[in-house]
Amino acid sequence: MSLSWSTLVLALLAAVAAGPVPARAWEAAAHAELADPARWEPDIVAFERADAERPPAPGGVLFVGSSSIRMWPSLATDFPGVAALNRGFGGSRVRDATYYAERIVAPYRPRAIVFYAGDNDLAEGRTPRQVRDDFAAFVAKTRRLAPRARIAFVSIKPSPSRAALMPAMRQANALVRAWAERQADVDYLDVFTPMLDAQGQPRRELFLGDELHMNESGYAIWSAVVRAWLAGLPPRR
Repeated sequence: MSLSWSTLVLALLAAVAAGPVPARAWEAAAHAELADPARWEPDIVAFERADAERPPAPGGVLFVGSSSIRMWPSLATDFPGVAALNRGFGGSRVRDATYYAERIVAPYRPRAIVFYAGDNDLAEGRTPRQVRDDFAAFVAKTRRLAPRARIAFVSIKPSPSRAALMPAMRQANALVRAWAERQADVDYLDVFTPMLDAQGQPRRELFLGDELHMNESGYAIWSAVVRAWLAGLPPRR
């Protein structure tokens, strides 16, 4: 059972009254709240309402993951002839997609899934190996729910605002790539490399003012990479 944020704060305040509280205690409370996938329930309910009003046709290409998917403004038009469905939500993490897979994967019976998450995970303290393992868990669950779907992991992008995490991003990407190469139905799509400049730093011109989310130029790189992958998939049955 998860505790609410207010409950956690009240517990810590009670501890303060008894004596000094280490910084790690506050961090633990914050991460406990962040780790609760139920915070995305309103987003998932909104998807279900949209599906009830206009049910998507089965067999399309499902885009799922964090805000980099959710905020993709031209996704519907970037892939002509492809029934692309956007199911990105919040600032979610890999584990959130796994938690909600029965509701954001299974109903659509997709022929392919384009998955993006991982940078929020690293920012919240997950290790590169945990990100790899979390993605493997998502794939395992998806294989049960949509056994014919081919899955693409879009590499963790090098956002300028998270440049300090680039070593962890590189390691997580390498681990996922190595794992994907051993799978029969999983591919790794590299957007990390083309988003770097000649000095190996994030290209700021690809990002919005927050230096975390992408602008049209950033999404143009993603579109080209994903489009090439989709072109190699077997025809829709």
